[in-house]
Amino acid sequence: MKLTVIGAGNMGRALIRGFVEGGVLKPSEVYVYDIIEEAARNVASEYKVNCSSDPNADVKDSDYVLMAVKPQHFDDTLKGIKDDLGSETVVLSIAAAVTVSRIKGIIGDRKLVRIMPNTPAQVGSGVSAVCPVGLDPEQTDFVQKLFETCGIVVVCDEKTLDAIGCVSGTGPAYVMLFIEAMSDAAVSLGIKRADALKIAAATVAGSGKLCLETGVHPAVLKDQVTSPAGTTIEGVMALEENGFRNAVIKSVTAAAEKTARMQGK
Repeated sequence: MKLTVIGAGNMGRALIRGFVEGGVLKPSEVYVYDIIEEAARNVASEYKVNCSSDPNADVKDSDYVLMAVKPQHFDDTLKGIKDDLGSETVVLSIAAAVTVSRIKGIIGDRKLVRIMPNTPAQVGSGVSAVCPVGLDPEQTDFVQKLFETCGIVVVCDEKTLDAIGCVSGTGPAYVMLFIEAMSDAAVSLGIKRADALKIAAATVAGSGKLCLETGVHPAVLKDQVTSPAGTTIEGVMALEENGFRNAVIKSVTAAAEKTARMQGK
């Protein structure tokens, strides 16, 4: 097995970490290239994978090529290696809003996978939407196992992938805003900043884990902590009064509208 990763930024690094430490790929099976040579060398050194100095040579015999570059650099980068891709090489793309048709416009009718991971993949707690095109069941299963090393995987069609991206892909930014606001409120109550951040972040992380592991609907879990005439219900009413739910829903739909515009829809 050979995987060549084009792009050694935060997400490329996070995925390589998961693939190797999760035991799906051996370090010797992974090659990483970045236009910034130092970035590739740093990732290669950290995870004991191979540093590629010639991506065109490495993609020729790769089973999978992961395009971990930003959307604005995607087309030129893929065009630069497309003539050297092996006939059976599967192209994996994590570029947001870069559609299957756009990728096929560059590489033709070959096997590919659109993937929408999110930043919590950096700590093995991500969500990845996976849209395989033309893969056989064994290859789809391998890609799923690969990304499960970085968190939860949902195999889906392209329309669903774009929708998931507007929740899980953009969602960490909204959650970080919530954590920041919670910690600011804690500081206003006299809690030290460092402790406030830990308390807010741990509360969000623990609540998410509680929801996932119990399978109980969040409305029920909310009711379990809102005692009659208590402090929590007072806080919930303040959130509702200030349009909390509506703001969250609007943020996700705004991201969906922007995705459509980026895709020329």
